[in-house]
Amino acid sequence: MPDFRLPDLGEGLTEGEIVGWLVSVGDEVSIDQPVVEVETAKAVVEVPCPYEGVVSARFGEPGEKLAVGSVLLTIGEPEQSGSGNVLIGYGTSETPRRRRRRESNAQHASVLRSEHPNSTLSTPEPVATTTAPAVISPLVRQLARENGLALDRIEGTGPGGVIRRADVERELAARATPPPTEAAGRRIPLRGLRGAVAEKLATSRREIPEATVWVDVDATDFLAARAALPTVSLLALLARFTVLGLKKFPELNSRVEGDEVVVLDQVHLGFAAQTERGLVVPVVRDAQSLTTTELAAAIATHTASAREGKLTPTAMTGGTFTVNNYGVFGVDGSAAIINHPEAAILGLGRIIDRPWAVDGQLAVRKVAQLTLAFDHRVCDGGTAGGFLRFVADCVESPIKALADL
Repeated sequence: MPDFRLPDLGEGLTEGEIVGWLVSVGDEVSIDQPVVEVETAKAVVEVPCPYEGVVSARFGEPGEKLAVGSVLLTIGEPEQSGSGNVLIGYGTSETPRRRRRRESNAQHASVLRSEHPNSTLSTPEPVATTTAPAVISPLVRQLARENGLALDRIEGTGPGGVIRRADVERELAARATPPPTEAAGRRIPLRGLRGAVAEKLATSRREIPEATVWVDVDATDFLAARAALPTVSLLALLARFTVLGLKKFPELNSRVEGDEVVVLDQVHLGFAAQTERGLVVPVVRDAQSLTTTELAAAIATHTASAREGKLTPTAMTGGTFTVNNYGVFGVDGSAAIINHPEAAILGLGRIIDRPWAVDGQLAVRKVAQLTLAFDHRVCDGGTAGGFLRFVADCVESPIKALADL
């Protein structure tokens, strides 16, 4: 009984990995019939057997590596001649012996049919064979095997669909990534006050081409003026200086209607107030006709009503300009959204100690930032900058500004 050994596959390699067997023990094989698929570092090849006979023993299982020269098959009842060709791509593809075997079988079947015309003899069904996936190297197959991956379910991206290492790693990465889960949370309906605010802000972003300018100011005297006027809040003082600024730069107290800019005569001053229900903007009407004390009282009354939830719709509509003291939130500056259909909004950041030059000497002063966002359709940067500078000067010299009234 001859042994068929793993031949030198002509690639200078010393071993190969069994991919799959093409025959089983008990099968009859013919000369040069492929019997096993072996994977090397370069390709998957079919290895032909140089003997014919019956397979009496088979050595090695798929995935097992064998050295060149290791026994693959033991062939029983051998005939004396063989092709002697054991290299891939060589060997006789059609020998007289094989032709004689097929012719003999055909003649035998013909005789049986003629002698038994009513017999149910039929041609045996061909046995389906499964072609193992083409893999570029044993390392790739080993990587797949160690991670429990079925190669026949991996799409190869190499030439002819050969499975490469990158294909296996891609499959491993896909398995390692958990499926996305929907984030849990609560839903807050955008309706009522919150819905109205959301719609107004969204409209502002869609329709207003806004620009922003800002300036740092020395607010030391501003705080001193607030201390001297106990009934006047910082926001009320800022509101007073805003009204004065709009008198000098009325373009910012306007709105755009169609293809026209409408400059308004009355200043209906809105101011941002934070409440438990969210941000609201009460409006003090005809702020240009109020004294500083009256303006401060109106702001205080509207703020109290807002926090109690007693503001009427009329008290929150019709504004022409808005002021905001966002420094109460501990921030230095903000590019605020204009309260549509107004043309500008002025904000004051937190007031903190910072180094500041006073009469050529470095000193620690109370410094804040003023920010103006404006609709660039109603004015240019010169007008916006002029207005902001005027308000900044009032903040830095509040007593003088109030004395000039």
